[in-house]
Amino acid sequence: MSEATTLLVISAHAADFVWRADGAIATVTAAGGVAKLVALSYGERGEPGELWKEPGQTEERVKAIRRDEAEKAAEILGAVLEPLDLGDYPLEVNRVAQEGLTQRLRDFAPTVLLTHAREDPFNPDYSVAYQVTEKARQLTMGAGVASAFKTIKPPDFLLFEPHQPELCGFMPNTFLDITAVFDKKMAAMAEMGAQGYLKEYYAQRAGTGVTMPGGFCGNAAIQHAEAFQRVSPAVIQGW
Repeated sequence: MSEATTLLVISAHAADFVWRADGAIATVTAAGGVAKLVALSYGERGEPGELWKEPGQTEERVKAIRRDEAEKAAEILGAVLEPLDLGDYPLEVNRVAQEGLTQRLRDFAPTVLLTHAREDPFNPDYSVAYQVTEKARQLTMGAGVASAFKTIKPPDFLLFEPHQPELCGFMPNTFLDITAVFDKKMAAMAEMGAQGYLKEYYAQRAGTGVTMPGGFCGNAAIQHAEAFQRVSPAVIQGW
């Protein structure tokens, strides 16, 4: 990561970027890069179970709480949050919303793009988020020839780790050392009170995932890492 890195994270719900990629976000901004977060929905219907236990709860109130939590988490990470409020369970993205997402990608022209894994047997919104992100990426790249619209340099495209990776066809092949920003990850997760029960789980994931990257590179100093599946091929100029 460097000050030239521009990161775009597209998540189905307002809290997803916190659990799965806040270490990556903090790593980018700590190095002087820029991170933007697009939440396709607040996840108001299917995610914050604790809020729905309150008598007389409403969707609008849950949305407001979720937005406030996500904005506070984004501020800790040094990122900008843009919620689109498309609704969840089910998340549905029509042509207008797809074109809007594509234009956001085109305008920002990130060097790195993160989103959900291709499939998830427990959450129908995650595969939708992947599909619309992949479509936006393809549309902004064009067909490799002169086009009627602006095209951008293809960003590095990676998928962040799902809640149950072994059931989602997730094959991690890229590990990011987040040891230096782990305190920010913990602080951002602490803001997500509506799903506070997930904090310990994702703190453990960031620790248990260290075995592989530490072993691969022989660096015992790596104490915390986030796992990703790279979709776009890596182009190198030598070893």
